Amino acid sequence: MALKREIQGVVLQKAGDKTATILVERRVMHPRYHKFVKRFKKYLVHDEKNETNAGDTIVAVECRPLSARKSFRLKAIVAKGVE
Repeated sequence: MALKREIQGVVLQKAGDKTATILVERRVMHPRYHKFVKRFKKYLVHDEKNETNAGDTIVAVECRPLSARKSFRLKAIVAKGVE
């Protein structure tokens, strides 16, 4: 069995029923200046029980494609956002 990729990010918005949009930040070294710069990407995550809210930090795990852009499922809520 192949290892499933896990991503951690902050929920930006609830994008419809059972779907959340998260923002994942990664740090990469600039090829010329050798300084770490931030790179961001948005992912759609399947939230079966609608338990996330905007501002929450979550962990998502890769799964089969659930729609055209949704290929991650909610694994755990790490920290609740400001309510």
